[in-house]
Amino acid sequence: MCGINGIVGMDDTGLARKIINTMNDTLAHRGPDDHGVFVEPTIALGHRRLSIIDLSSAGHQPMFSHDQRYCITFNGEIYNFAELKSQLDNYPYTNQTDTEVILAAYQRWGTACLEKLDGMFVFAIWDKVEKELFIARDRLGIKPLYFFKQGEKLLFSSEIRSLLKSEVIPRKLNDQALVDYLRYQTVHAPNTIIKDVEMLMPGHFMIFKNGSLKINEYWNSVKNKVKHSELDRKNYNEIKKKVSELLHEAVDERLMADVPLGAFLSGGIDSSIVVGLMSRLSDQKVNTFSVSFAEEELDESEYAEMVSKKFDTNHTEIHLTPDDFLDYLPNALNSMDHPSGDGPNTYVVSKVTRESGIVVALSGLGGDEVFAGYDTFKQLRKLIDNRWILQLPVYLRDLAGLLIKKIKPGSISTKINKVLSLKDWDVNSTYPIMRQVLHEDQLKLLLDRDKLAPNSVLEILEEYNLNGNTNNGLPMLSKISVAELSTYMQNVLLRDTDQMSMASALEVRVPFLDHQLIEYVLAVPDKYKYPSIPKKLLVDATEGLLPREVFDRPKMGFTLPWEKWLKDDLKTFCDIQLCNLGKRKEFNASEIDELWRSFLNENGKVGWARIWILVVLSYWLTKNNIDD
Repeated sequence: MCGINGIVGMDDTGLARKIINTMNDTLAHRGPDDHGVFVEPTIALGHRRLSIIDLSSAGHQPMFSHDQRYCITFNGEIYNFAELKSQLDNYPYTNQTDTEVILAAYQRWGTACLEKLDGMFVFAIWDKVEKELFIARDRLGIKPLYFFKQGEKLLFSSEIRSLLKSEVIPRKLNDQALVDYLRYQTVHAPNTIIKDVEMLMPGHFMIFKNGSLKINEYWNSVKNKVKHSELDRKNYNEIKKKVSELLHEAVDERLMADVPLGAFLSGGIDSSIVVGLMSRLSDQKVNTFSVSFAEEELDESEYAEMVSKKFDTNHTEIHLTPDDFLDYLPNALNSMDHPSGDGPNTYVVSKVTRESGIVVALSGLGGDEVFAGYDTFKQLRKLIDNRWILQLPVYLRDLAGLLIKKIKPGSISTKINKVLSLKDWDVNSTYPIMRQVLHEDQLKLLLDRDKLAPNSVLEILEEYNLNGNTNNGLPMLSKISVAELSTYMQNVLLRDTDQMSMASALEVRVPFLDHQLIEYVLAVPDKYKYPSIPKKLLVDATEGLLPREVFDRPKMGFTLPWEKWLKDDLKTFCDIQLCNLGKRKEFNASEIDELWRSFLNENGKVGWARIWILVVLSYWLTKNNIDD
């Protein structure tokens, strides 16, 4: 795991070298083990290395092909590199890294090499003969890639802050992305919070040559190799067995490393399964890490300890008090490469894990999205099952929605009111409402405008055509999984995991986001995936692995006691940030004050998440000197 940078189209090599070194220095936290640059007319590539495979100096990057034609800078891991190396055995290898295997694969297969790579990655390859740059991002978007194009120049990096440090990019707020952030606590790719800075989408590659940029897709979750009709003919035992095999393979290949490994263990189903499979597959005792709280209603340490004892792991419990969190918070916020409503919890557990000597940690991230674990799956399926309500006159549904909103004001009742007014209850129309943080009326007041930017989540789902006939007949729950994976997972959870773990130079691997596992599970019929309880297929596929107590309890989730902290220990900090935000021309200061007062008055209308996204945004914009 590393950090990469690049500049194409800058004729002044002296200036390019200065800028690429500055960008590299900005990414020092991502790669403390080594650094390097390659500069010649029109191209500059930079790299910061976190050594995982082949710890020797032979893994230095940027790395050249044996004939010196291609130069690569690479961030990530290719889990099947040993298998690919055996297929490419005529290449004169000089080291044991997966980086050199990518060079060999690209030299043999060109862009088609992406279909053969199994891993999490972003890499850039410069062709010195054709003067062409090839950049690719992994299928699920586990590793990030930001870029800025201006005329015939292209700058790219693993982080936005590195691009900003180049001083080439105007520090301007993306006005449309601001609306997206306030709606969903993030900005959905390809957009970012910075004007003219974009992300390369997951499952895509780009080619930049002679000032021209072309972007192509090579994978997405809907264009599935596994057909729903094929699995509909299989019995449940066959499907359980296949899921079990895929899970074992996904965990096994992610144990590949020449450095100490560990795992995040919350005590929930997903992380516990990962730890259980690691213990089965590893010949060494597993190192596990969890966070515990003084607030009993949020504390899962009892279950984490239970799982740890069952698998005899070296367990570290991080007991977090409000004072501890206040100590961590400044560094956590300073580590945010892009503003987000989530992330500090990952920062804390990553920091302690890295300080314990662990360089690679496995996570249970993705289990809920792939195996229908969120309440969203239950709620949307219930709506679909009750479509008869849509036969009622519109005025009756509107009246019911208004009554619910009046009797119990708040975010949930506002969403119910909106859903009741819809013409249909398909995934495209309902999912964007279910995931929204601030609703439309609040946004118009906050930003003091009559018209808002289009809803990015709706646009993403429409592009996937989930309600059409071109998605291999995806089951309903799988359509919701696609929605989760392409929005919340990609743009909140994965982005936060990357920026917060790499702040401590910790690599996080996510077995549940193995693309072969996802392709298979998306084709599984609903009757097998969620017949009675959430994640039943996952539970049954790992039968006998975990204590029953881990399954037979309410879902808690990995969260922090924000509600209490924002009203007590963090109140002054929030006051300052909200005041600063109100001074920006985009915002209505009086509406910010009203939201803050409503939250502090505990009337139930405003939850902590709506306040925190404003606080984080204000802090990030100020720290990074972003202009209105």
